[in-house]
Amino acid sequence: MLHVLYLVHDVSDPAVRRRITMLRAGGAQVTLAGFRRTTTPIADVEGLRPIDLGATRDGRFGQRLAAVAKATLSMGSKLAGVPRPDLIIARNLEMLALARRARSALGASVPIVYECLDIHRLVLRNDVLGKALRATERFLARDVKLLVTSSPAFIANYFKPFGQVAAPIELVENKYFEVAAVLPGDAEAVESPPGPPWRIGWFGALRCRRSLELLADFSRRMEGRFEVVLRGRPALSEFPDFHGFVEAEPWLSFRGPYRNPEDMAAIYKEVHFSWAIDFFEAGQNSEWLLPNRLYEGCRFGAVPISMGNTETGRFLKQQDIGVLLPQASPEALEAELGKMEEHRFARLKGRVLARNPRTWSYDRSDCRALVERLRSLTAVAGSFAAEALA
Repeated sequence: MLHVLYLVHDVSDPAVRRRITMLRAGGAQVTLAGFRRTTTPIADVEGLRPIDLGATRDGRFGQRLAAVAKATLSMGSKLAGVPRPDLIIARNLEMLALARRARSALGASVPIVYECLDIHRLVLRNDVLGKALRATERFLARDVKLLVTSSPAFIANYFKPFGQVAAPIELVENKYFEVAAVLPGDAEAVESPPGPPWRIGWFGALRCRRSLELLADFSRRMEGRFEVVLRGRPALSEFPDFHGFVEAEPWLSFRGPYRNPEDMAAIYKEVHFSWAIDFFEAGQNSEWLLPNRLYEGCRFGAVPISMGNTETGRFLKQQDIGVLLPQASPEALEAELGKMEEHRFARLKGRVLARNPRTWSYDRSDCRALVERLRSLTAVAGSFAAEALA
């Protein structure tokens, strides 16, 4: 069984849980180690007890660097007693630095995979800091065996133009993970509540202040014909007063976190549309990503709303589904959605449900294929080691 040491920036991130689930469903054994955003260590993630590397704070770059430096010094003791892994996966740049230290501490030539699912705005700066970070990434990634990323636009706009990683690239989209096999025509027909009011669901990592203000302006303009339901984990560092803002808006509601995948069908059953727009890093990462909520919403029949000039918008155009905005304004939303009625919504939803569910979901066969791809890296590394000893 392939043994993977998974180093992550936030062990409580739902996307980390999903990757662990996929690796284990594909036949891998996982040891999890990483930082946390909580005051106390996290005892359990999918039945695993994470190796705690300390606490970090969202949006605090300097503090995170200090935490990485501290973890580098203690990595040997943290991994004491951990069986030698066959492979190390480093999620994000800071974990790539720790992956190299972990490999040294384990005293073995273990292949490293670099998993990068966001391009941070700091590495795209043209000043000394940005150039230094890109140089650091190139140095740390100089001998990684595989780059895993989630959007073709990350490859086209960052990794290839800047020449950051020479390794082969594996595209693993942010698809919903199905426990059972997903067959063509097997889309779950989730009934939507009657409208109006029409409900827009904004679920997941809530970090975009501009989206929140835009949805508030639009819902007030519509005077109750549209409601906005928010669920997930708000990045409170990005909002002056997230909870106070939402409570003051008559047609916005925050309904707390949810479990993925356990709650997905239920939460999307309550809404008609899914908000697949993010201005958090406008012109860069936000335009290039294909977010989790895109796949999850479409899997359960919610009609996606996106900007037309983004990678998400281009993807939806190819699929011929969704509502695409020409500009980010309450007026544009009103023009596209304001006269919504049952027949038009049924057509929009019908087009989403008509797509092959595998467009939105991975199943166990995809997990096995991913693990086999990772296993092939260990075989190559083993042959190189044998040649070196010959």
